[in-house]
Amino acid sequence: MPERDSTLRIALIGLASLVVAVGIGRFAFTPLLPMMLPDGVLTIPGGGLLATVHFVGYLMGALTAARVPISPRALLPASLIAIGLATLAMGLFAQFWLWLALRWIAGVASAWVLVLVGTHCVNALAEAGREDRQGWVFSGVGAGIAIAGLGCIAMMAGDVSSDVAWLIFGVLALAVAAAIRFGLGPEVPAARPSRSARVSERTPIVWSAVLAYGAAGLGYVVPGTYLPAMAREIVPSPWIFGWGWPVFGAAAFLSTLASAALHRRFSNRQIWGVSQVAMAVGLLLPVMFPHILSIVAAGLCVGGTFMVITMAGLREAHRIAGSADAVRHVAAMTATFAAGQTVGPVFAGALYDATASFTPSLIATAILLVSTGALLARKAPVVHRP
Repeated sequence: MPERDSTLRIALIGLASLVVAVGIGRFAFTPLLPMMLPDGVLTIPGGGLLATVHFVGYLMGALTAARVPISPRALLPASLIAIGLATLAMGLFAQFWLWLALRWIAGVASAWVLVLVGTHCVNALAEAGREDRQGWVFSGVGAGIAIAGLGCIAMMAGDVSSDVAWLIFGVLALAVAAAIRFGLGPEVPAARPSRSARVSERTPIVWSAVLAYGAAGLGYVVPGTYLPAMAREIVPSPWIFGWGWPVFGAAAFLSTLASAALHRRFSNRQIWGVSQVAMAVGLLLPVMFPHILSIVAAGLCVGGTFMVITMAGLREAHRIAGSADAVRHVAAMTATFAAGQTVGPVFAGALYDATASFTPSLIATAILLVSTGALLARKAPVVHRP
């Protein structure tokens, strides 16, 4: 069991890891897309394809995270370094086929980091009696998104090209990865559990929760990929449209900190279900009121719920499985989340290409969120562990 004095370090390790893996590795592309479009290096359908290939990599990473033949202590920094190098290379090369490979690599590594952090850092904080600091771990996602969004506003205002922006984010990711490498402690184990132990401690997967988690992945990914581009269609000034993404990140950051109070009063499934409805409302706001303020409100609704859903889902996985089998359940939920978000960008990009509007994809995903949220209204199953 980790010492209580180390819980701040563990929380900061998890936070910084998610800044790199999700804030930069997964989502720096979102505020960079409206920079790449006027540079003439990418189109909306091409951006959708890059996003989908990234999410395919994320899906593959989630499916393999529990079986990678490397110790968690070695895999975590290696994955963070891979993300940094793949991000850096996006600014060094201009070939689209190579971009596809780089985004795939970043996707695989991002999933590995999320599974490792969502298993080992969360377990370590729970064992030390500091579940309240789990919110700090997951606030790294919102912090990373806000950093990327604010950085892109500054770079657009300074007429920095998109390739230079990729280089800057790559260097930042590598610097943080190096700091994490030297800050790791026993909370991330240096050995993998034996196969016999993994098999004997297995608990049943609760597929209703897994499917709802996958629907949330599809539900958030359209604004998660295209929110700045949607805002740019309404207001061309980067000083105005660029704020949609930092607002998204700030909402994600604050929501993870506030969720600790919610978890003291409500169950994981209650928080999760209400969050899916709120996310659906956020998707519909730009459809009903095409204004920059509705874009900002959508950023608040979606940014303020997708990490709450992530935390509630992973906490539910730990409740079902316990620490012994948590990595398999976390990986299963991450895989379905990744499957949902893999479909979204190409689906939305194709509909945009056909209709010149994001409205059809926003309506469809809102309906999906509300309908699958009904699965969470059922009583949480009682799991009998071996």
